[in-house]
Amino acid sequence: MKGNYNNTGFETRAIHAGQPADPTTGAVTVPIYQTSTYAQEAIGQNKGYEYSRTHNPTRTALEKCIASLEGGEDALGLGFASGMAAITTLLYTLRPGDHVVLSDDVYGGTYRLFSKILVNYGIEYSLADLTDIERASAKINARTRMVWLETPTNPWLKVIDISEAAKLAHSVNAQLVVDNTFASPYIQRPLELGADVVVHSSTKYLGGHSDVVGGLLVTKDAELRDRIAFHQNAVGSTPGPFDCWLVMRGIKTLPVRMRAHQENALAVAQFLTQHPQVERVLYPGLVSHPQHELATQQMSGYGGMVSFIGRSEQAARQIVARTKIFTLAESLGGVESLIEHPGAMTHASLAGSPIEMHPALVRLSVGIETTQDLLADLEQALG
Repeated sequence: MKGNYNNTGFETRAIHAGQPADPTTGAVTVPIYQTSTYAQEAIGQNKGYEYSRTHNPTRTALEKCIASLEGGEDALGLGFASGMAAITTLLYTLRPGDHVVLSDDVYGGTYRLFSKILVNYGIEYSLADLTDIERASAKINARTRMVWLETPTNPWLKVIDISEAAKLAHSVNAQLVVDNTFASPYIQRPLELGADVVVHSSTKYLGGHSDVVGGLLVTKDAELRDRIAFHQNAVGSTPGPFDCWLVMRGIKTLPVRMRAHQENALAVAQFLTQHPQVERVLYPGLVSHPQHELATQQMSGYGGMVSFIGRSEQAARQIVARTKIFTLAESLGGVESLIEHPGAMTHASLAGSPIEMHPALVRLSVGIETTQDLLADLEQALG
């Protein structure tokens, strides 16, 4: 069993995959290899490491762990300095004239990368509502090389059928890329449903404690992984060993944290549906959610993110300013509850675009505090 956890459960792999005891000292926890370079026995002869921009043992352990969690023994992982570094490096594999079908509800930073930067290098994109695959197929053309989606989406929490999106992408030999940050591999594993690449902001649920910035990418295509790794090394979008160590530490408790996040999120969503100051609640775990049935089939849970629409923009801004336990802050996925106004914060870059945020939308990252404390905080903030 030692060193081989392919046939074990998710919780076991989260703790052990890619993380054997240190062969030199027997340390149970993977050491932080805080080094930039490695001694060589002779020119070109080393122990697998020569420079930490290219490889680092702490990063290798993290990459093996996330690969196991997302895709099993034949998956391959890569660690990055941030989620956006992972996304950008993957997109470096495209060429001028290539086209991407982009989900019409994505993180503001992802949209900004496509709309403000990649267009200057000849990468084209079309927005599509990928909850309707038949209509979205009209956006596909002969130059389409990727279909890019998040599910659940950020911040509208739409759920997209990954299997159907994969069929759409593969019909023109394009890759399906799924940002799995909101769900985490504990709840959803896109590679098993036909995706070609999974990306994460490991800053979020994987790290889980709001103390690290990082990104991860997983694929089962070794040639694609090698191409991405070449670009990663060339541009230097790699994480430091301490950041990798922090993400690994977070992953060890991912299953228990996600169960607590989901329990609280469902309670919060149900509370908000009954509140007169709330126009609409967005949470895949509610039967009223348009893709609730799909979420139930595709995911093993519904996640810890809840969005809702207040009576007005002014009301939304007042709500996010009044909470005491929910901290007004960007980001998500930590043990603490966060609240934000996407239109003015995480998705401000969408202003004036076709997918500009609803001015009264509020996004919650529901943490693992005592449930009743969270509900009481929202009650007083809603007024």
